[in-house]
Amino acid sequence: MGADTPTRVVRWNSRDLPAEFRDLPAGRYVVEAVDDEAAILSPAEEAGNDAALESYRQGHVVDAKRTRKIIDAAFGR
Repeated sequence: MGADTPTRVVRWNSRDLPAEFRDLPAGRYVVEAVDDEAAILSPAEEAGNDAALESYRQGHVVDAKRTRKIIDAAFGR
């Protein structure tokens, strides 16, 4: 999707067109089904989340400006 087009999650009964679709400007769109349940994380992913939360709780945080610099450097921007 384009950067100026937000992603929308719409509930659809497969018969009636939801209002969220009517609000969109004319054009082509991609519609993809989304599972209602959250994805199951691997043990390594769970451990990574736990480690990140613990680091945050200990006050090890990076402000938005520094975060942007880190990301830009990683992508060579």
